[in-house]
Parts: sequence; C-alpha cells; structure tokens
Amino acid sequence: MSESATYLKPEVLARIVPLGLRAQRVVEGTMSGLHRSPLHGVSVEFADYREYAPGDDLKRLDWRAYARSNRYYIKRYEEETNFRATLLIDASASMRYGRAAARGEGGFTKFDYAATLAASLAMLCLKQRDAVGLALFDDSERTWLRPSAAQSQMMKILDMLESARPDRTTDLGLVLNKVAAQINARGLVIVVSDLLCDLDALYQGLGRVQRQGHDILVFHVLDKEEIELPFNDSVLFRDIEGSEEIFAEPWAFRQAYRRAMDDFILDVGNRCRGAGIDYTLLTTSDDLGQGLARYLHRRQSIVGRRIGKITTSSREHSASTPHGGEA
Repeated sequence: MSESATYLKPEVLARIVPLGLRAQRVVEGTMSGLHRSPLHGVSVEFADYREYAPGDDLKRLDWRAYARSNRYYIKRYEEETNFRATLLIDASASMRYGRAAARGEGGFTKFDYAATLAASLAMLCLKQRDAVGLALFDDSERTWLRPSAAQSQMMKILDMLESARPDRTTDLGLVLNKVAAQINARGLVIVVSDLLCDLDALYQGLGRVQRQGHDILVFHVLDKEEIELPFNDSVLFRDIEGSEEIFAEPWAFRQAYRRAMDDFILDVGNRCRGAGIDYTLLTTSDDLGQGLARYLHRRQSIVGRRIGKITTSSREHSASTPHGGEA
C-alpha cells in the first residue's frame, strides 16, 4: 500500500457498519446512544423503583404502586449513552514487517493492516454518534488525539495514520499505564498491536486499564510468515527493532519456532480472555472485512445475552419488592 493511500476501505465498511460496535461493560457518555450507562435516566429499559423525593418529576410517579402500598415510588430506567472509544495503534518498527508489501505484491505491512482496521472502527463509532480518539505509540505515546464525536474527527484520524512512520521499540505496558492515567470516563480501549513486547508489563498495563472500568479489545495483528516461518533457503534474520543479525537455516529450527509462536499466541489469548478482555488474532493475509464482521457479530451476540440477563434480573428484583413490579 502506498503511503498516500487512504486507510478507509468501502468494502470493509460495507461489512461492519450494519453490525455496529457495542460496549460490553457499563460506560459513561454525554448524549443518547447505544450503550448501557451507569447513570439512571429516561429510556425504554425499566431498571427499578425508588421512593419519591421532593423535586422529582411527578410524571414518573407509579400510581399503581401507590395504590398497592400507599407510598410514592418513582420508576427508574437504564439510560443508554454514547461511549468514548480510544484506539491505541502500535507504530513501532516491528509493525513495518510485510514481505509481500515490500516486494510490491500488493500485500499489507502489519501497520497498514492495523491502520485500516483502526480507520474502519473509527468510522463505525462516528456513525453510531460515539466519540473516538487515537493514540499512536512505540516505546512511548507518540501522538494523542482526544476522543470526539465531531465529523471532522475522521479526517484528523486519517491524517495521523497516513503520516505515521513506524519506528523504534515497543513498550505497550508503559503506554497503557499512561493512557489509564489520562482517560477518566469509563469507555472502550482498543489495542491494535503485534504484541511483540514485554508481556509482563503488557498484562500489568491491561490490568490497570481494566480496574478503571474500561472495556478492552485487543486485536493481535501478525504476518502469516511470522507464525509459520515458511523460508527454505538460508536467511539473514535482522532484529527490526534492534541491531542484531543472525544468518541461519530456517528448516533447522522451524519446528521449535512454530511451537514457541503457538505458545505465545495461546498464552496471550488465554490471559486476556481469562481476565475478561476481548482478544482477536488477525493476520495480514486475512480478509479484514470478513474478519471484523465475524468478530462484531460474535460480540453483538455476547452483548445481547448479557443485556438480556441484566434486564431479567432487574425485573425479577422489582417483582420481589413489597409494592410489586411494573405493571
């Protein structure tokens, strides 16, 4: 992909916009949207009752509850809100990898793929009237665009992605700690990276972000060659984030390498999912539109089941109160 090409692909958007992206956790927003809020307001989802207090809107009094209990109760509803999504995109040197792209065969580098993914999710969020921001990082936070729901935000995001030059080493753990300190309102944090970094620091950083109540998505982007090591001839391996070089015969250690990569991917996936963090592996040879659509469809099903359980629980709770449930 040329440096001047846009990362916004109509064929990808056509697959994902109809599905939408919803928060799994409670989020905080500033206007009516698609996601469950910790604030109680007026919406279609009944939550529970509370006793009337002077100053409450009399239109929200439940007169049937009053007739049963001779006490005044106010109906409360779960307010739905827009969320704030923050995209963290790995712009370290390792994200430059992509042999097909380097050979001019039309393939993606990992950064191209990650940037296209980020632009697609940003457009999806803005179409939902959600605020979205972007941070590019390597061994520190390089550029930071605070979340906004303004239509002009999309151009700012594209400008940042297209002007980025992946460089330096990766310290995702440090970046996550900085992000946790900067994001106050609970929202969605989306990490797009090859995760070739200090894993202990990564897990510590993810834990801090999660403890603040954020919903976390991790898109693990790798090149298929990094996973399979398909080379047969003697190869000079160069550390793209350092200066080390090794001349080796790949066939001699391919089996051990693949086991190590499988263990790496399995460990990251298990650690994330075990902590309630949404983890998805994508390779640059995967059709991005299909991959994102499959992921969003699965997430939509999970969110729908969770909201159904919450609604059922709320109704059961209100039905067990002395003044009865909502008629």
